[in-house]
Amino acid sequence: MKLNIKVQPNSGRQEIQKISEDEYKVFLKKSPEENKANKELINLLKKHYKKEINIVKGFTSKRKVIEII
Repeated sequence: MKLNIKVQPNSGRQEIQKISEDEYKVFLKKSPEENKANKELINLLKKHYKKEINIVKGFTSKRKVIEII
């Protein structure tokens, strides 16, 4: 399954908001420097879905495509 994610780094909270069936907005506490926000995003989604998560597209963008394995 693939999801479109819009990431909001440095928000001071961790939250997942569902916008549509395959689109989410995720608020992260960490900053995007040194891949910290991506790591936090993967860990948060792993806890939520209890499955393996990969970033397919958008490593340096706020808009990402995530694959759930």
